Amino acid sequence: MNYYTIGQRIRELRKNNALSQEALAEKVGISTTHMSHIETGNTKLSLTVLVNLSLALGVSTDDLLFAQSSDNRNALMGKAVNILEGCNPQELAIIIDILKATKISLSKNL
Repeated sequence: MNYYTIGQRIRELRKNNALSQEALAEKVGISTTHMSHIETGNTKLSLTVLVNLSLALGVSTDDLLFAQSSDNRNALMGKAVNILEGCNPQELAIIIDILKATKISLSKNL
């Protein structure tokens, strides 16, 4: 596990959310120094801090731990489209309802 890379993802997400290190550290319940060390990869994250960071940044823990390239996302979207293309309107309606329920459940559990 590359803690520097994880720290860089956290830094990018923090900046995308227009948060200072101090503001994010406060949300997570850690010191600004600890936040800096996380972003530079100079310290390991505890599970609690990892979860709190994901909640504060509005992403899943997987988003912090693993690189998600747009190419991978596009490939997954293509697979979904291929599956949906073979469905009739009734099947599509059912699948959409299932997707909505799944998305709501996932957002509550992350």
